[in-house]
Amino acid sequence: MNPVSTARREEVVGALRRGTVPHSGLDLFAVGLERFENALDKELGNAAAGGAGFKAVRGEYGSGKTFFVRWLGERAKRANFAVTEIQISETETPLHRLETVYRRLTERLTTATQPPSALREIVDNWVYSLEEDVLADGTVEETDEEALNQAVTALLERRLAEVAATNPGFAAALRGYHRAQAEGRSAIAEALIAWLGGQPNVAASAKRYAGIKGDLDHFGALAALKGLLVLLRDCGHPGLVVVLDELETLQRARTDTREKGLNALRQLLDEIANKQFPGLYLVITGTPAFFDGPQGVQRLAPLAQRLHTDFLPDPRHDNLYASQIRLGGFDLNKLHDLGVSVRELYADGADAPHRVRSRVDDSYLLGFAEAVAGDLGGKVGIAPRLYLRKLVDVMDRVDQNEDFDPRLHYNLAVGGSELTEVERGAHVQRAGSADEVELDL
Repeated sequence: MNPVSTARREEVVGALRRGTVPHSGLDLFAVGLERFENALDKELGNAAAGGAGFKAVRGEYGSGKTFFVRWLGERAKRANFAVTEIQISETETPLHRLETVYRRLTERLTTATQPPSALREIVDNWVYSLEEDVLADGTVEETDEEALNQAVTALLERRLAEVAATNPGFAAALRGYHRAQAEGRSAIAEALIAWLGGQPNVAASAKRYAGIKGDLDHFGALAALKGLLVLLRDCGHPGLVVVLDELETLQRARTDTREKGLNALRQLLDEIANKQFPGLYLVITGTPAFFDGPQGVQRLAPLAQRLHTDFLPDPRHDNLYASQIRLGGFDLNKLHDLGVSVRELYADGADAPHRVRSRVDDSYLLGFAEAVAGDLGGKVGIAPRLYLRKLVDVMDRVDQNEDFDPRLHYNLAVGGSELTEVERGAHVQRAGSADEVELDL
């Protein structure tokens, strides 16, 4: 393993300590995902070459879907993709309101060097790349600001000609942003960036300045996505990975909301198939019930046909290029391997690394994995989050206290308040005494 920076290690360990999935550094302890690497890299490569792709990730609650898509996002960033992750929600981000989905997309847009929201930096880099292209042509002098601005505006129009045909407002907003920057009108420039990001209630004065009307609507959002892909490509990002997480929430939505959401997903898949979004790689996640059950994908036959995938009994024989891939979750061996990876990551930054490695050795990790899974009714698949949180707690105590021996001083205790809904449903309540045991007589 390559040396890990202190900041990166602390970010990962800190997230595990809180019981959350880290936003970066997932490659440091990814277990069992190696089999997906080649297929995903090829599909990302196709998107980078001007194609587009789609992948549905299915798995039960606790199988690691969120971990998987963030791991994939990190992998994509190393290939210089931009990445965004959107949690689908009936109230906050309904799937059928594509203008809202687009707004969340831009709010959470990241690159390898820029945290959310990276939209402003991407637009600025794009304008800079246009200026570089104009200057490289040799027809305009760098000192002639007026001629340079005119040439950049003309190049902007040519680059966005296809997008402007369906959404002239997007090109107009970019043109207005460039002019506002040149004139030093920062407030208008900020407002136009907000409009490009799909934000509502942008000042009317900024819209008049750029010659645009209204806000981005459902269809305007799709055209804006095309425009964003053009910006990314022109400033050195070959594509965009968009993750739509937790689509199973559609099953609990009102009937009309669910039907509209499923139809919006079908529309997106058709647009991708028709090569309307070069550079886009769309990823969705959901439970098997969402893909196969009566309240999910199966309610819309055209969508079910597009997502249909044959799964054989042995997951080792899965077709990783199919529309759907499945996550098998964890067994005890994988959980143990995960613990080893996290222990080594932790120990490399510990004050007492030898003590951590010797007292939290491999045999302790295996027994600890069995104990956590046992407290969750033996359901190893939903144990990783709690296992890692408790493991970091144990290692913290070992590192801080010279006399602390987890085999002697640590008793695993799992309280309902620290569990997710799924974990709580599997949690085994242990009786404190014989008097607390209920008998069915």
